[in-house]
Amino acid sequence: MIDVKKIVLNKKDTILKALELLDLYALRIVLVVDEDNHLLGSITDGDIRRGLLKGQDLHASVETIMHLTPYSIEEGELTNRQIFEIMREKRYLALPVLKAGQLVNIITLEDLISRKRKENPVFIMAGGFGTRLRPLTDKCPKPMLPVGGKPLLETIVLSLKEQGFYKFYISTHYLPEIIHEHFGNGEKFDVQIQYVHENDPLGTGGALSLLPKEEIKLPFVVINGDVLTNMNFGKLLDFHEKNQSIATMCVREFQYQIPYGVVNSEDNVIQSMTEKPSYFFDINTGIYVISPELLAQVNAEFIGMPTILEQQITLQQKVTSYPLHEYWLDIGHMEDYNRAQKDIHMLGLE
Repeated sequence: MIDVKKIVLNKKDTILKALELLDLYALRIVLVVDEDNHLLGSITDGDIRRGLLKGQDLHASVETIMHLTPYSIEEGELTNRQIFEIMREKRYLALPVLKAGQLVNIITLEDLISRKRKENPVFIMAGGFGTRLRPLTDKCPKPMLPVGGKPLLETIVLSLKEQGFYKFYISTHYLPEIIHEHFGNGEKFDVQIQYVHENDPLGTGGALSLLPKEEIKLPFVVINGDVLTNMNFGKLLDFHEKNQSIATMCVREFQYQIPYGVVNSEDNVIQSMTEKPSYFFDINTGIYVISPELLAQVNAEFIGMPTILEQQITLQQKVTSYPLHEYWLDIGHMEDYNRAQKDIHMLGLE
């Protein structure tokens, strides 16, 4: 992936400089930004050719030939598959990526086609009963409920596959044969799937003990099988490894508004009053990265993942939180399931 800073010009740079950058990086596009890094325009070899045919000098400024309304995408809003479809339809070789109007990246067709496979495994927790979604789950595991025309678990696997992951472990307990029959060994989805079965429920933490510890040499992603998200898991892994954490928990900001006026008193004397205040908390999203050294410590007992992380904190191990800003939905109740049916079309994951 090219560093976008290397193909950036200001509007007073010359056409000759743009031509040199086009030749140097072979992207067929350079970008023009202002002093605050806002995207002003783009220049292709075609723009230069048309400018020269109209009599422009090579030493004229690029603002005389640049395209003023370049197509761009907002960071984190589209999946790689959606970006690929846009580039194929419009015959683009590269697209600028913006965040709050500022240029932060450029994604190329080559980046999408030659996406590097990630060797980090993914462990999907799919053993729950889904009691809060009955009667839908009377004869179907919750992760296999259809969302957008296919099982939610399939959407999770395919969205991770799109980001380069191909090694999957799936934990099962309730109606495991339905999951096995649909996915098999993963071959028809061009991934590798191994199953670990909980004879008795072990919780989100205890199920880790069933993984083949000797096979897992890299930090791995853990995700609940009832989560719908378009987050960038590669960035999550980069964050985990950069911080040298034994575990990372994805968190999301949650706002809670008290529906009453709050009164603060001292010795029955009112000091202040706040009408319906809001408080903000970081909540657990059910997505983690676990390092192999932590996996080696997990025993086969019923235990939740938060408890395991609390134990590590007590042992003064580094446990970090990663803020998840992309779309995320925990499908725990019927209203969540109904919302997922609508949201998945917006996400382009169906």
